[in-house]
Amino acid sequence: MATIDNIRLDFVCVHNAGRSQMAAAFAERERAERGLGDIVEIHSGGTDPADAVHEEVVEAMAEVGVDIADKTPKYVADLNDLKDTDYLVTMGCSITEFNPEQYGVESHEWDLVNPDGQDMETVREVRDEIERQVETLFDELERLADEKRAGAGSSGGIITKIRDSLSL
Repeated sequence: MATIDNIRLDFVCVHNAGRSQMAAAFAERERAERGLGDIVEIHSGGTDPADAVHEEVVEAMAEVGVDIADKTPKYVADLNDLKDTDYLVTMGCSITEFNPEQYGVESHEWDLVNPDGQDMETVREVRDEIERQVETLFDELERLADEKRAGAGSSGGIITKIRDSLSL
C-alpha cells in the first residue's frame, strides 16, 4: 500500500498556557474520534512559554471531559520546523517576534480572548469557540486526508494494473 504524508498542525500562542493548549487537546480528541491518528500530527507551543497551564483553563477543559492537568507549556519547536507545517494556527495573541510568513507558511489566526485571569463564564466561552474552530478545521483535514488516501490507493491500483498487464 502506498504511504501518505502526514498533515502537520501547529497551534502557536505566546505563553502556550491557555488557548493553544485547549486547541491542541481538542485536536487530539478530534484526531482520535475521526480515525486520523495515522495522518494528522499535532504540535503546540509558545514564543514565551509560561510556567504552567492556567488553572481556569484546566478546570474548564475538565468540565467537558478533557484532562490537560499534566500538560506543560513549551517553546515553539525549532521555528524552522514550522516551514513543514500544513496548518499553522495562531490564537489572536500579540506575537511580536513571530512572523509565520518568514517561514513560508500560511497561518490562520483565530481571534480569541485570552482566558488567563478571566471569570469562568468567559473561559467557557473561549473553550467552546476553540472547540467549534477545531471541529471545523478537522472537517477540512478529514476531507484532505480522504483525498490523500484515495490518491494513494488509486495510484497503487494503477501501478498494480500496469504490472499485471505487463506480466501477462
